[in-house]
Amino acid sequence: MDHVILERLARQLVAGALSIDEFVRQAAAPATADVGDAQVDLDRCNRCGYPEVVYAPGKTVPAMEKIFAALLERGHSVLATRVSPEQAAELLAKFPQGRYNTVGRTFVISAQGAAEQPAARPAGRVVVVTAGTTDLPVAEEARETALWTGADVTLIQDVGVAGPHRLRAHLPVLENADAVVVVAGMEGALPSVVGGYVACPVIAVPTSVGYGASFGGVAALLGMLNSCASNVTVVNIDAGFKGGYIAGLIARNVAAARAATGKNLKA
Repeated sequence: MDHVILERLARQLVAGALSIDEFVRQAAAPATADVGDAQVDLDRCNRCGYPEVVYAPGKTVPAMEKIFAALLERGHSVLATRVSPEQAAELLAKFPQGRYNTVGRTFVISAQGAAEQPAARPAGRVVVVTAGTTDLPVAEEARETALWTGADVTLIQDVGVAGPHRLRAHLPVLENADAVVVVAGMEGALPSVVGGYVACPVIAVPTSVGYGASFGGVAALLGMLNSCASNVTVVNIDAGFKGGYIAGLIARNVAAARAATGKNLKA
């Protein structure tokens, strides 16, 4: 069970406002909020490290409002992805404390002071790299997701392999990362190049940027899957959220190990 709810029940029990039978009944209840349009998983933070993330396409604004409210009520920070400008305008009217990234199409509401809030945990260091400026929407989704996980995130833009000298200027930042997300379209070569410079996992995100033979990102995906750099792993086409989420998990675990040992560990 979500420990915010459990703590509230325990306080009610100690205060005499709740019987033992009622405490047991509520404590054993499924950690799910039925909001009509969705069954919100309130225990995901305990199981998986971070709260449930909302995928906006196909959802009405009223449905998202109910999901957001359920998460915030339990002290969870909200992250919604692929939010349209029209959806965002309505959501901001309901949640003025929210923040909409117009490029990455993410909507974030911070649950200030909540123990489950990702930012309350060890941060870790994530670097997001783009091959070109047209990769920026996917990179921004990755950056916002990694920030939501609590990571310290640096964005390096437009350092594709057509001008490899541009990447070398950023090597000190890359070498200090716990995880690197590389977002690239066309032939998708940049993750392999980055992987040859760093001692941490590189999460490659292929984008649907390119001419006809790129097949909407399939060429980049296959190129990344065939990377000769051993530390490169690959997520789906345009999956900035997945890249940022995995990088955040890695960085958090490295940061926790670093805090426990006092050593500058790499994942």
